[in-house]
Amino acid sequence: MKLATAAQMRELDRKAIEERHIPSIDLMERAAAEVAQAALDLLPDKPSKCRAAVFCGPGNNGGDGAGAARLLFLMGLKVRVFLAGDYDRLTPDAMEEAGRLSECGVELEPFDPEDRSQAAWARSCHVVIDALFGVGLSREIAPDSKFAAAISLINSCKGAVIAADIPSGVEADTGRVLGRAVKARRTVTFSLPKIGQAAGEGAVLSGRVSVHDIGIPAALVREVPCPVQTVEADFAKAALPPRKADGHKGDFGKVLVVGGAVGYTGAPYLTASAAVRSGCGLVYLGVPESIWEIETVRCVSAMPFPLEDRRGALSRKAASALLERLADCGVLAIGPGLGRSESTRQLVLEVLQKTEKPVVLDADGINALEGHIDILDQRRGRVTILTPHGGEFARIGGNPAGDPVGAARAFAKEHGCVLVLKGHRTVTAGPQGNVLVNTTGNSGLAKGGSGDVLTGLTASLLAQGASPVMAAAGAAWIHGRAGDLAAAELTEYCVTPEELIAAFPRVFSELQGD
Repeated sequence: MKLATAAQMRELDRKAIEERHIPSIDLMERAAAEVAQAALDLLPDKPSKCRAAVFCGPGNNGGDGAGAARLLFLMGLKVRVFLAGDYDRLTPDAMEEAGRLSECGVELEPFDPEDRSQAAWARSCHVVIDALFGVGLSREIAPDSKFAAAISLINSCKGAVIAADIPSGVEADTGRVLGRAVKARRTVTFSLPKIGQAAGEGAVLSGRVSVHDIGIPAALVREVPCPVQTVEADFAKAALPPRKADGHKGDFGKVLVVGGAVGYTGAPYLTASAAVRSGCGLVYLGVPESIWEIETVRCVSAMPFPLEDRRGALSRKAASALLERLADCGVLAIGPGLGRSESTRQLVLEVLQKTEKPVVLDADGINALEGHIDILDQRRGRVTILTPHGGEFARIGGNPAGDPVGAARAFAKEHGCVLVLKGHRTVTAGPQGNVLVNTTGNSGLAKGGSGDVLTGLTASLLAQGASPVMAAAGAAWIHGRAGDLAAAELTEYCVTPEELIAAFPRVFSELQGD
């Protein structure tokens, strides 16, 4: 699903109004109707027994709110509408909606943060509509402003909060909170979803997002070029390489997993297990000699082998043996549980420089690039997939704070790699500037070892023939979906990385059955 920016939505509105001659007030009326319907859907009782509070700003978003308030009043609700802004600054369409509302006997009340009766009314309402700011907000909300006070009041209400287009205070292009923001149960957005509703803090604050047609011609909507999209089930299905009916294990890819150190024996095992469980034909596991026996006991399907170590971690001297083994494999996954010794760091850098094979780099494999990002740049033209969390990303020069989509895109383009920035909504960015935002997963994945599973899954899909971006983004979706299925059975508290792998068959079965 395409994700739009604020500028793209402004241009879409302009084309509809100026080129297709659709009256702007008609677009606003349809938007208001969709917001009102969402409010009706959330009422706990008959409209005549329910109350609604609508908070408006002076812009067109406020006009949407005023229009929705009128419709709800006509349907029997008791409605009060609060204007957190100057009446004389209303846009022409918002002024028109205010007039139509007034004709029904409901006035825009100036919002007063000190008025206890307004606060008491809002807190007694069954639904609260946020129409303070639309997608055009790009500045911080002043903490001592009426808008900030209105947002605080909305967030203190027990009724269902509905955001018109986007929760006020969320930046549409990034998901960043501009000082403070409304937390909505549901967001009713128009024509196209916005980046800020799918990424960053905005993904949490938006609640359930629904996209509604307000009369802009579908052809115009289709023409909007959106390099940022969400990853849905159909994408993940397309990322699954086909399996030959008469294939043998050599036809389904060979992955070499390298990782582990004394005290970190679980990580490489999880990576190798995920690769096996997701269809890879052969999986080799290279670990320090000091933990080789442990991995040998654990592994049944993956094939562990020892590499020279130094004080319980891989030695740089293991590079030649590692590269020799890699010559017969299609993909290298390196980093899980590797540790951060100097000798190990030198090993990683040497291997990255010398191998032409695709590499999935995770955990301490990524940390090895700190201060040596030139090694990554030297691999431009070769396939390198990095899977950092925010801290690891920051160590190699990334800055995900506030704008994970923009930061991931900039890094991937600059360094010619595929970047999988892990988080609540994992972001996959390709070297050409395309970005995919994942839509699956939950807090049960926020446990040590979950990332190791993702690394093995990504390497497996890549080795089986998926393109780098498809493998990375498809793996993120499958990984998150496995977490959702496991959490539904076990709760988010009790999901473990092993149970993610155990849920793979159900996810793959779903995808094949679509």
